[in-house]
Amino acid sequence: MSEEMNNMEQHMEEQEIRDFKTGDRITGKVEKIEDKSVTVTIPGAPFDGVIPISELSSLHIEKASDAVQVGDTLELIILKVENDNENFVLSKRKVDAEAAWDSLKEKFDSNETITAEVKDVVKGGLVVDLGVRGFVPASLVEDHYVESFDDYKGREMTFKIVEMDKEKNRLILSHRAVIEEEKDAQKGEVLNNIQEGDVIEGTVQRIASFGAFVDIGGVDGLVHISQVAHGHVEQVSDVLSEGDKVNVKVLSVDRDNERISLSIKETLPGPWEDIEEKAPKGSVLDGVVKRIVSYGAFVEVFPGVEGLVHISQMARHHIGTPHEVIEEGQTVQVKVLDVNKQDKRLSLSIKETLPREDRREAQPDEYEMPEESKGFSISDVIGDKLKGFQD
Repeated sequence: MSEEMNNMEQHMEEQEIRDFKTGDRITGKVEKIEDKSVTVTIPGAPFDGVIPISELSSLHIEKASDAVQVGDTLELIILKVENDNENFVLSKRKVDAEAAWDSLKEKFDSNETITAEVKDVVKGGLVVDLGVRGFVPASLVEDHYVESFDDYKGREMTFKIVEMDKEKNRLILSHRAVIEEEKDAQKGEVLNNIQEGDVIEGTVQRIASFGAFVDIGGVDGLVHISQVAHGHVEQVSDVLSEGDKVNVKVLSVDRDNERISLSIKETLPGPWEDIEEKAPKGSVLDGVVKRIVSYGAFVEVFPGVEGLVHISQMARHHIGTPHEVIEEGQTVQVKVLDVNKQDKRLSLSIKETLPREDRREAQPDEYEMPEESKGFSISDVIGDKLKGFQD
């Protein structure tokens, strides 16, 4: 009887062994962890199974304990049945990959955003674990140049799938695509809501010879060089730098072409603001001759503020044209004769800043007769001769 029982048990064991074959999916419980492998027990199996470290994860790991812990219950695939060694060779990686590919295909088809932790930084980009190894090329990490990705490891980031091939086990991800999509949404919202006349804070993004591009919340607007400041600007870089925070006024919005014209100048106090305090009557200022006309010259005393020096106020002597005493671009001292803020007019004088003794040599039409010859008469000259006739 006992022999029959032994034969039956042996038959059952052989039947159970035959039931576990390569490719089967099973459940195993982690019993022991070594550096390069994990031992699991399999319910109903005649012996334990082993998971090599290479079959624990789609990513490279140094120790098996980095992927599992004792007591974990795992879904596994039998890679090999070793009856002689009484062992199953198992894979956790293949089970994870099969489930991952199905889920990733759905996300790819629906253009869904994926959130994952950066597991490693390698040459050329980042690596993430999504059940399969996902690679993020350096050019697809950000929408700007990044010198070093060292501090990206362990960071949780969002991605879009840009390429996937299950057969080649190839999965390419992009965080840059997420950023650009968010910016496009922001840009649309800004373009829909912005109005001419709005004053907004922005950030200088790029400087060009003709102006500066300012980010006003997801969309760039152009500040033309003529709208940078009230005074003349030779080079935009003399006034602005990339990264500067500035207030801008919206001059126009072209929603169809996504173009916005902005002005910094319009948000600044006007050059004639407080002009009575800056240039009170009687004050002496330095200025630059900007334009010369037949009746005088316009001198800039503050950026955007020009005053007229009438030809009669240019010198203490008579001149025929302003070009006799001044030239454009010349720096001169002027005295404020009158201030009119409402009409934005300044009356200036160069003559009043000159010392009175600083005169040119007298011109011919300015000669004076000597003191002794003043008041002479014809009788003084021919008096003696008349007297002779009278005699």
